[in-house]
Amino acid sequence: MNKIILASNNKNKIKEIKEMLPNMEVLSLNDIGFLDDIVEDGLTFSENALIKARATKVFINSKNIKAWILSDDSGLCVKALNNEPGIYSARYAGNHNDQANRDKLLNELKNKSNRDAFFMCSMALISPNGEEHIFNGKVEGKILDKETGSNGFGYDCLFYSTDLNKCFGLCSQQEKASVSHRGRALKQVVEFLSNI
Repeated sequence: MNKIILASNNKNKIKEIKEMLPNMEVLSLNDIGFLDDIVEDGLTFSENALIKARATKVFINSKNIKAWILSDDSGLCVKALNNEPGIYSARYAGNHNDQANRDKLLNELKNKSNRDAFFMCSMALISPNGEEHIFNGKVEGKILDKETGSNGFGYDCLFYSTDLNKCFGLCSQQEKASVSHRGRALKQVVEFLSNI
């Protein structure tokens, strides 16, 4: 079965995952008519990923749709800020405003010498018969003191990848995917799916 429902309507995330799963039909929540808000009240990335995947599973079961479900929860963890913004990365400064989030992060780090950070991604995969699997990916780096480049989204223009020796904001999508937290988690998903 090569149909996978991505428990998201985030256009950037959908585009990134579609490019990494070229042999699968990837559908968003909008595509299947799931219009409800999912309350992500977990305390970890993996808990939130499972909440989204399970809510989607309940919905597709009610519509008699047979498909794999993939969800992810990801964020930026800054060591000097006790791993904040963490699970609150998308709404760090309020309601999903990337620029406000970046401005707040730079402000919080103003007097900090340690700028070590990592992006973390947990992906939850639910099979058509309800088996649940979790895959994690992580990429280490540092937070720059100003925005650099215009590629990517979210905090990418502030994140200097130590794997690439380059800011994600200056990376092509292919470069970023080769080391990114989401790319690393998704590689495990792809490997798992290819072995069943």
